[in-house]
Amino acid sequence: MRPRPACSAIGLISILLTRLGLIRIGSYYDSRDDTSGNNPLINNSEMRYLVGYTQEIGRDFIAGLQYYVEQMLDFGDYKRNLMFSTGRDEFRHVWTLCLTKLLMNQNLRCSLFTYYLPSDKDAYLRPNLHYKASDNLAVEIGANIFFGDYPHSFFAEFQNNTNIYVGLRYSF
Repeated sequence: MRPRPACSAIGLISILLTRLGLIRIGSYYDSRDDTSGNNPLINNSEMRYLVGYTQEIGRDFIAGLQYYVEQMLDFGDYKRNLMFSTGRDEFRHVWTLCLTKLLMNQNLRCSLFTYYLPSDKDAYLRPNLHYKASDNLAVEIGANIFFGDYPHSFFAEFQNNTNIYVGLRYSF
């Protein structure tokens, strides 16, 4: 097992407005194993930002949207010390969207969770149907769908792992 590089995280901003459903967070990740950013094999320090919003937009219909950014610090040093690859971008952007609709007296949950990375031009979709047949029995079907333009990008590298799943749960 490969040892993990030393890293510490500090939360800079944390604002929660529950009435609006808005969360805004900023964090600083300190890469202690490579403080100058000269080693391309060790992740540089980063700033990370998150903004999200969730709201019921119709009867039993909830939508949530998030925007997340990772900013690599000492990016110039990182680029100068890359050996053979193009490396990653200074800013990595991620959008998420979650849609959930409850039907049949809230016994059927239809949901779609998506990740979209405009910086990598790839995405991950997770559709899901969950039916509560009784107090003890639930049936679920869903999929994990990966795609993207570049085979080395965050989600596109999992394209061959796209799958459909079925589940049956009995509780007592």
